[in-house]
Amino acid sequence: MSDLGDGTRCVHAGLPEPAPGDPFLPGPVLAAPYHLDPWQGPAGSPNGYGRPDNPTRRLLEAAVGELEGGDCRVFATGQAAITGMLLTLLRPGDTVVLPTDGYFPVRAFATDVLEAIGVRVLFVPTVGPYPSLEGVRLVLVETPANPGLDVVDVAALAKQAHAAGALLAVDNTTATPLGQRPLDLGADLVVASGTKALTGHSDLLLGYVASRSTELIEAVTGWRTTTGSVPGAFDAWLAHRSLGTLDLRLARQSANAAAVADLLAGRPDVTGLRWPGRPDDPAYPVASAQMRRMPGVLSFDLGDADRVSRFVEAARLVVAATSFGGLHTTADRRAQWGDDTAPGFVRLSCGVEDTVDLVADIAAALDAAGSA
Repeated sequence: MSDLGDGTRCVHAGLPEPAPGDPFLPGPVLAAPYHLDPWQGPAGSPNGYGRPDNPTRRLLEAAVGELEGGDCRVFATGQAAITGMLLTLLRPGDTVVLPTDGYFPVRAFATDVLEAIGVRVLFVPTVGPYPSLEGVRLVLVETPANPGLDVVDVAALAKQAHAAGALLAVDNTTATPLGQRPLDLGADLVVASGTKALTGHSDLLLGYVASRSTELIEAVTGWRTTTGSVPGAFDAWLAHRSLGTLDLRLARQSANAAAVADLLAGRPDVTGLRWPGRPDDPAYPVASAQMRRMPGVLSFDLGDADRVSRFVEAARLVVAATSFGGLHTTADRRAQWGDDTAPGFVRLSCGVEDTVDLVADIAAALDAAGSA
């Protein structure tokens, strides 16, 4: 399906061959144990027990794998996918490089767990500069970074990592596989939260790891089977159902983000605006060359926490919520979660509302919120 457009690929990814009387997407198989062949036992079917395998999960993995361009394994959450990948690849004495400005629970996991088992952890900003990677086992970057939206040149970093004998993993949560394909750019692994824009309906938790390396995928699969960090069949089915509209959702979210960014850029009461799709954004030179489309997420600062609260309270179309990438526009003051951001820092995730309505609502809410 690589010769087809994004929308077509999203609609058809991972679907079984059509058969008369069958649905387009088979309903979720909710079994935990399955009937076994009395003679062959588990060798008679891939479905023996729901933790190692499930047919609904396999269809979703095929779909996400088609979009990312590699083999995929889904996990219960994005955090489960990232921690599973890290614990699969890292051993005591190894060194891992993580972003200082990425998803903060990953940093907490690194200091609380990885360092405790003897893994050396180095933190580097997404945009670098990166130290020598000699002796490093794994480099993990999140690009665009969450929540600051910096972007790193994946191809250049992959070249540097591979020259030093290190693996490169890219967190593709913010971009989604329609925004960028890290495996095409030289990354060894992709990891992401499917909770956010990938599925986009704010109704499930999901994560995944993808790679073109059979060895790496088999190792991740073994870890997932042993630990049981799998999504339920219904969540897997919901996720696959949602992929069909990914192209449409991202198109509207990106257009809304562009319009909102233009609005905010012209307001003196808003500072620190970041959106990699704006030509004056520091990330634009790399993002415009590397990314296939810009995300629907932007960030800015309203000065203090009270003004953020007044802004959200005054808005009709913007609601306070964490996570991002859903159908509804949400604002998240990251400092309230312990993220090391300024008190007035806001991550705004644009939904699929009509652009003119959203821009007007945000402008009116900012006016009503007054000054910091």
